Amino acid sequence: METPRLEIHIDRIAHNASAVISQCGAQGIRVAAVTKVMQAHPALLRALEGSGCVMLADSRIDNLKRIAEAGLDLPTMLLRAPTPGKAPEAVRWADHTLISSYQTAEALSNAAGMAGVRHKVVMMVDVGDLREGVWPDRAVEEVSRIARLPHLEVAGLGTNLACFGGVIPTREKMEMLVTLRDECRSATGHPLELVSGGNSANLPLLASGEMPAGINNLRIGEAIILGRNVLDRSPWPGTRQDTVELVGGIIELQRKPSVPIGRTGQDAFGNTTHFTDRGLRLRAICDLGRQDAAPDAIEPVDPGIEVLGASSDHLIIDVTDAETPVKVGSEIRFLPSYGGLLSASTSPHVRKMATGRP
Repeated sequence: METPRLEIHIDRIAHNASAVISQCGAQGIRVAAVTKVMQAHPALLRALEGSGCVMLADSRIDNLKRIAEAGLDLPTMLLRAPTPGKAPEAVRWADHTLISSYQTAEALSNAAGMAGVRHKVVMMVDVGDLREGVWPDRAVEEVSRIARLPHLEVAGLGTNLACFGGVIPTREKMEMLVTLRDECRSATGHPLELVSGGNSANLPLLASGEMPAGINNLRIGEAIILGRNVLDRSPWPGTRQDTVELVGGIIELQRKPSVPIGRTGQDAFGNTTHFTDRGLRLRAICDLGRQDAAPDAIEPVDPGIEVLGASSDHLIIDVTDAETPVKVGSEIRFLPSYGGLLSASTSPHVRKMATGRP
């Protein structure tokens, strides 16, 4: 088959979705399944259909269009606030939008009025990770202003952790969000029913039994798609990690020294690489490169194979200790990390292929 390709195992992702969503549901938390890392690929959508998620969420409007074209009967959430000029598209393709400023809310209200609809927004509060969100001491004021806009419904509050700053979700931070929701509810008279506590990083808190009862929504992507605890990338209980595989084909196989011969400087990407002399090694080149996935973001399925590095279009691997003998034309399988999956899903040079059934 054609390489490079990304094999998407629908049945395995569906298994993970069922496991994670059941764990959340047992504590009264409903899941918005996040599709952005795979650009809302139809295979992922098939895996999520019937999984029990109550919403599909993505950061990009183009991906929300794909969800609409797939015909899934689930509400959608736009995870990244649109620029004012994108407000009409956001209103058209999303049912909910995460926002963090009055200016964005005003643009969405105007767009919703033009479209003759009422749009739902979730006010994001920054509780310490320093990505998006209004600072907590301004939350009540901002929500009160936004609640007066004519064509919006403030559905609730949300926050995001363990992304930019790597801040770990704690009971205290979740309680802060619930308390702010209660204060905003009192100030506006609106129910603000949705309290979205974060993403896959919140699952360890949930599993510990420390998640406050007021949190009723999580936006889950990586834990479903890759089966990982995103705080340390360990396997998440009840899930599989072989849900997607990046496959490359060998285009060269040679026994070569393990240290370059001659004076060395920077590589093609401005890095200075240091090599360890391991003598002659059997080295292979795969038809993958940094345009497809960063070499440190993919792990060979064969434990005897080692990734050495990559240029734009060539992935160099050491196959001396490969458990299965290889030759030119052999296929090598890799398990991508979140970053590896992101780049492989985005690369137009990687064919996407669905396998299995939900």
